[in-house]
Amino acid sequence: MADPIPTETDAKISVVPANEASADDLRAVFGTRGEAANCQCQHFRNPDSSWRSAPVEERARRLREQTNCGDPGAKTTTGLVAYLDGEPVGWCAVEPRTEYVRLLRARVPWTGRDEDPNDVGVWAVTCFVTRVGFRRRGVSRALARATVDFARERGARAVEGYPMLTEAGQDLVWGELYVGSRSIFAAAGFTEVSRPTRRRVVMRVDF
Repeated sequence: MADPIPTETDAKISVVPANEASADDLRAVFGTRGEAANCQCQHFRNPDSSWRSAPVEERARRLREQTNCGDPGAKTTTGLVAYLDGEPVGWCAVEPRTEYVRLLRARVPWTGRDEDPNDVGVWAVTCFVTRVGFRRRGVSRALARATVDFARERGARAVEGYPMLTEAGQDLVWGELYVGSRSIFAAAGFTEVSRPTRRRVVMRVDF
């Protein structure tokens, strides 16, 4: 197993490529109830009909296949898994932007940008999951930081995310922050490149 991707966010949190995590670790992070368990991080990878028609078991199977979990020697994987004192506590999806069919078809990420969505050199961070019982411990912050080295070491020219803007006391629709908040990307060294809506920003690191 490769050394965990270093993170300065919390000395107790380590982050590894998802292929170095086991299927049981992934299941523990996603849980059995709620939006994360239902989606299995398939929303951005599939068009509406394909995503909605697949049962949860099939979505989970696809995630295991995409991550190559349990195979440390795999040449590809689709994300990162965070551990707190050895316990699996978080997930982050990060891979070439072209893998996210729904993202490429969306209007918001490209508003006001002179950007080719199909640029294979740009990677995207699309989803964070923190395991129930381990929130507010810096898990997402550690994952966001780890995406930078992860993408760069695999040949990315840039990596970007599409977080929400949040304000103290602001009401959030349940599940809105699965894309992350601006603050965790900023802490990881991402800079804002556009603000396509009042509450959505595009954050990016160019290598």
